This record gives sequence, structure tokens and C-alpha cells, in this order.
Amino acid sequence: MKMLPFGKTGISASAVGFGAIPIQRITAGESTKLLQRAYNEGVTFFDTARGYTDSEEKIGIALSGVRNKITIASKTPSETYDGIMKDLDTSLSLLKTDYIDIYQFHNPEFIPKPGDENRMYEAALDAKKAGKIRHIGITNHRLDLAHEAVDSGLFESLQFPFSCVSSDDDVALVKKCEDSGVGFIAMKAMAGGLITNAKAAFAYMRQFENVVPIWGIQHEWELEEFIAYEKNPPLIDDAMKASIENDRKELSGSFCRGCGYCLPCPANIPIPTAARLSFMMGRSRYEHFLKDEWAAQMERIKDCIQCGHCTEHCPYKLNTPEVLRAQYDKYIEFKQLKQV
Repeated sequence: MKMLPFGKTGISASAVGFGAIPIQRITAGESTKLLQRAYNEGVTFFDTARGYTDSEEKIGIALSGVRNKITIASKTPSETYDGIMKDLDTSLSLLKTDYIDIYQFHNPEFIPKPGDENRMYEAALDAKKAGKIRHIGITNHRLDLAHEAVDSGLFESLQFPFSCVSSDDDVALVKKCEDSGVGFIAMKAMAGGLITNAKAAFAYMRQFENVVPIWGIQHEWELEEFIAYEKNPPLIDDAMKASIENDRKELSGSFCRGCGYCLPCPANIPIPTAARLSFMMGRSRYEHFLKDEWAAQMERIKDCIQCGHCTEHCPYKLNTPEVLRAQYDKYIEFKQLKQV
């Protein structure tokens, strides 16, 4: 497994990182097998969060025996000193460890700094002094805040959406992190599942020596695919360039990445899927989405009460109700076309 220097932290991170959001959807037995297989294949970088239900617990069950040989990155959504300390203690207990390598503020709407009234940064500093965390990081989906975080010099790592459909501005952020010695963790490396050419996505990412992609992995075949690419790194050829360019045309700009910050929806609309369903149906097998179960889910869009919660919490500033209405119309059109 190729190892990458992670900013100025001194950490050597595996070039294939494990994004542990999806293991929430499988059993502890399945996740243990998957995580241990990943470790045995050379994966040493695992990213999780306090907000990912039982993800931390499953990592603790599977990997506590090799704790000193892996890097764990976790996160807190709390915006108070006491809340952060409570989250950290919970994470340590579930992960079966006495320290977390990279502890990140989880997508805050502002950059925590020393002297702030809520003392978030002081909590991280105190945790670091106590040996409970080793490095302070931050995640975000907003480009301006990401730049502010790097420019502040307060953070040793940044986690930000980055993939083959990213803009030149995103690439510039990656370069700034490299120049500043800030470790860069790439989330949404498959654009929330909308990029279907994993080989092209992997080849694109390998061009950046300072980027640790955390591939969201739920199934063993997904792990095997990325490990195979790591053993025999693909080069970007003309077919890949065409695939990437097609994805950029369809996905660059404003589209739902499926991050889920819009939830919960009071009308029970499954926003992260409904807001990008036409993309999903056009890029993968669509039959499941034409069944009565999903038709009923999409009908909930009509029940939107315009509460504003989804729009206010969207880190990409999408007009979510408008996006949902457009997706509903495309869904009905697609459904009628396929049933003719």
C-alpha cells in the first residue's frame, strides 16, 4: 500500500482511506470482517464521526487490537466546550482507545478560534494537552470557510469534498493545503455515489500526492475494487478523460451531494435521495426506483410545508424545495417513459 505524508502531522496515511459512514448499514459481524480485511490489505486510515450512529463502535470492535498501527479520524458536531468533551469521551469509549489521531470539528457554520465565546477551540486544545487527541482538524462543505480554516493556521487537517468533478477553485484549495502543510482528506470522492466510473475517479485522485481519499465502503467487492486499483494504479487515458468530462458536464455546479444535513424533514421527504434521483436513475440500475415503494416516497414532495429547514442547513446553498420539485417532475417523466 502506498503511504502518503499527511501534512505536517508526521502521520503516514494509506493512499486508500476508509470512509466509515456506510458501515452503519451493515451488521457488526459484517463490518468486523470488512474492516479487518481492509487493514490486512494495507488500509491504515479510517474516518468516522460521533454522528455516524454505531460507526465508531464497529471500528472499536474490529480494530482495537491493532490500534497502534492505524490512524483514526473522528468528529464532533458539538459547538460548546462541555459538549465537545462529552462527545470525545463517548468516542474514545466506543473506539476502545485512549486517543484519537485526528479530531475534527464537524462542518461548523463558522471557523472555531481561540477566544470565541463558546470555547470550542479551547476544548480541542485541552483535549490535545491531555493526550486524548493528537491533531486538530476541521471538516466543511463551504469553500470560503475552508480557505479561512487553512489561512488561520489553527488546523492540522481539512476534510472537504473533492473528486474528479471538482472545480478549479477546489483544486486551488488542495494546492493551498499542500503549500501550508495542512493534511487534506477528500470526502465525497464519488460525489455521493453519483460518479459511477470508480476507475477514473481513482486515477484522478492519485494525481494529488497530498490528498487522502476516504472511499465510502460498505461491501467487500467495493473494497476489493479499490485495493485492485492501488496494486495496479490506472493511468488516465482518453476513455477516462471522456468519462470525467461527461460527469463534469452533468454534475459540476449545483447538485445535491446527499450529505444529509437537511434532515430531519418534517414532511418525511427522503431529501438526500429524492433531490438527486434523476441522476441516480440515469447512472445506474433504475428498476428499484420505479416500484410503488419509491413512487410513494417521491409523492411526499407534494407535502412540503416550505418550512425552510432544508434550505437553511444545506452547505451548498441549494434551494432544496425547488430542486425537489424539479426532481419530482423528472421522475414522473422518466417513470412514464419506462412504463410505455
